[in-house]
Amino acid sequence: MSSILWPSPSRLIGNVREQATLRVRRWARERQGVDDATTRLRPRRVYILPTGVGLVFGLMAFAMLLGSMNYNNNLSFVLTFLLIGIGFVAMHQCQRNLVGLELSFAGTDPVFAGQSIRFRIAITNQSRNARYGICIYHDKTESEVHDLQPGESKLFILPVTTDRRGWIKLDRFGIRTLFPFELFRSWAWLHMDLRGLVYPNPSEHPPEPPPTRVAHGHRQHDARGEEDFAGLRRYNVGDSPRHVAWKAYARGGQMLSKQFAGADTSSQWFDFDGISSAEVEERLSILTRWIVNADRTLEDYGLRIPGREFPPAHGDTQRRQCLEALALFDGDAE
Repeated sequence: MSSILWPSPSRLIGNVREQATLRVRRWARERQGVDDATTRLRPRRVYILPTGVGLVFGLMAFAMLLGSMNYNNNLSFVLTFLLIGIGFVAMHQCQRNLVGLELSFAGTDPVFAGQSIRFRIAITNQSRNARYGICIYHDKTESEVHDLQPGESKLFILPVTTDRRGWIKLDRFGIRTLFPFELFRSWAWLHMDLRGLVYPNPSEHPPEPPPTRVAHGHRQHDARGEEDFAGLRRYNVGDSPRHVAWKAYARGGQMLSKQFAGADTSSQWFDFDGISSAEVEERLSILTRWIVNADRTLEDYGLRIPGREFPPAHGDTQRRQCLEALALFDGDAE
């Protein structure tokens, strides 16, 4: 006799809850559409429901009303209706605490796969009333709770975990408040279609990079050469004391370092096809580690990947362009 395996109650409830959440999200997206990069919350977009504390508060007020009617006690009626009035005022204030707020995307910085990317959302209170207990959230992560005074604007940081390279999208996030008394939860969903760039995860144990090539008589290197004085630059922690422009510091009080230039340059070529690995992601991880290490030592380096080539250079622009190319590399398309 075959037995039928039924799912456990907890798993069944979890599946029902997940399906209900997906349907509500789809309904909200169809109802609101895609929001602009700067969106102002209207009353019809702000939802409100009682919290667990609010439900207990409502049951308690209902029980007090029944007791007052049973004993016909005037003081009990006064206390009961006072609590009910406080509940209605709290519900109104909780919903109005979000209406009129203006949200705009303030950018994000690239991170490596496995790190949390930080989406910056600016919230501005353009009303005459202060707003309290505001935070933004996405799935299981949320920002810090802040208060907004009239006319004040604050930056909310929403961290989102990453596990792969490329563009990570934040097509939906929420804003909520429990003010006042935490009897009600008021929230709104926003669909701004935001995204941030994730670089490949640098390899922990990469092979040795290609040998450095020294070129004579080529362009001058503005970081390592020490034959000719080329000018002054801002002092960085770790610069040699003998390179500090002490005379300039005595005149203006600003720490500057002397910059020299030489005729000899050294560079490295990081070639995708030169790595002996069958895995595309492993190659990208090794190239990322080589670029990060070369950038720290101010070495000139070039990058070759199928379809693109970056000549040897150094600096923030070179680092950003190379890492972005690795992050968006499509091995199948190439």
